[in-house]
Amino acid sequence: MTLRSALLALLSSGPLTGYDLAKQFSSSVGHVWHAPDSQIYPELRKMHAEGLLSSRPVPWGTRGATKTEYALTPAGEAALRQWQAQPLTYVQDRDPARLRAAYFEWAPPGAAVAQLRAHIAHYEEQRRQSLQMIESLETRTHPTLARRLNRYPEEEREQIVGFKIFAYQGQLAHAEQEIAWAKRGLQLLEELEKSGKPNPVR
Repeated sequence: MTLRSALLALLSSGPLTGYDLAKQFSSSVGHVWHAPDSQIYPELRKMHAEGLLSSRPVPWGTRGATKTEYALTPAGEAALRQWQAQPLTYVQDRDPARLRAAYFEWAPPGAAVAQLRAHIAHYEEQRRQSLQMIESLETRTHPTLARRLNRYPEEEREQIVGFKIFAYQGQLAHAEQEIAWAKRGLQLLEELEKSGKPNPVR
């Protein structure tokens, strides 16, 4: 998945200004594909220049100012379908947490425990967010989902909701797996400490 694909997917729910798109990005697709505003706005301009998006000025504020509202063009819709039709390309892992864990014998006292506790805290927060997202999808109260569902007939809405729940269930499972892995690491460190084995820097 690329930022471009994420933006096309989000705009498939209907036209959005750059500001509203960035705001909805962080509260929806941003949970599975992070991107700062500094990347979103230039990419929108590129997509517009390439004909994937149309744009129009819309009123903003009370002094005659305007914002740019973007919408998918037929070419943008085709690009979204093409992205879904292509097989996913997997890349070799670059896992800093696993790399660091493999060499914990070099860690100063307490550093390995602190790292694993930070890992747990990070994924507990991701777990909380995933559960919250799943609940808002199941109840259809998430604003981005509600906006999208309004564009589709009732008979298509169940699969739209189901696919999104499925995606966040994957994130939830990943978070729970990471928490369990880090807890096993804490247990290993505790067992090593009880056995009296030192943790020297070699």
